Amino acid sequence: MKAVAELKYHPNLHARTLAGGRSTTLGVIVSNLANPFFFDIFESLESAALAGGYEVVLANTGYEPERLVAAIRLMIGRRVAGLAAIVSEMDPSLIQLLQDAEIPAVFYDVGPVVGKITNIAVDYRKGMEKVVEYLHTLGHQRMAFIGHHATLGPTSERQKTFEEIVVRYTPRVEFRGALGADSLEGGQQAARDLLGSGFHPTAIVCVNDFMAIGVLRELRERGLRVPRDVSVTGFDNIRLSQFCSPALTTVHIPRQRIGANAFEFLRSDQNAPRSEGQRIVIEPEFIVRDSVGPAA
Repeated sequence: MKAVAELKYHPNLHARTLAGGRSTTLGVIVSNLANPFFFDIFESLESAALAGGYEVVLANTGYEPERLVAAIRLMIGRRVAGLAAIVSEMDPSLIQLLQDAEIPAVFYDVGPVVGKITNIAVDYRKGMEKVVEYLHTLGHQRMAFIGHHATLGPTSERQKTFEEIVVRYTPRVEFRGALGADSLEGGQQAARDLLGSGFHPTAIVCVNDFMAIGVLRELRERGLRVPRDVSVTGFDNIRLSQFCSPALTTVHIPRQRIGANAFEFLRSDQNAPRSEGQRIVIEPEFIVRDSVGPAA
């Protein structure tokens, strides 16, 4: 210990992995760390990992498939014990890459169940159905959908479901869509574009809470009252949705459970063989708060 102190020695964890043959590092990749939804899942997974004796390496993709591929290659090069990809984008070549590397992986929303790859999915359709059904019971017949990255599966599924359910109720319903960046500013700009087009909805359905908070700001700056003039809904139930004004009606996705489930699959048990991949489907819960009221 005296020599350690004098030489300021620090163990080389990568060399230790090469020598011992067992890594205690997990890789986590997310699409947008600025969005609290992704951060909450990461925080839950990291907490479970640290308690289990693992360390975590994090990467952010910005929804770009090329950055996802680069991040996964980096994780494989680090010899991680397992990989959690909490992303909305996907590149089909990654599946074979992970199978060749024999690294257990968990994908949230995207990716097939094959080999040691698990998929955790949320029944977005059921959540969006509950949102539109509730708005319909309150008499809303001019609705808008605000989203981002319309070509990505998880986000486009919410918009497609919205459009299908709206048409199912009555052909008299009018609806429009607008896109922005997955950010507070993106939600505000999408609302600005929507209202600037001349369409005046009585309800705005947002792809997530993060963008919905930006929508609330744009409505407030235009002098529109929520929910008296326009109702607004979100999706995800991030903590901010409870503290904005008015509190946001949304769909709850259990992020702590997703993070814990991801770690449980990735952790190594020396006394039992690692299980094969599986598909876990989570049913969301509709949360009614103050941002929705009867149609104006």
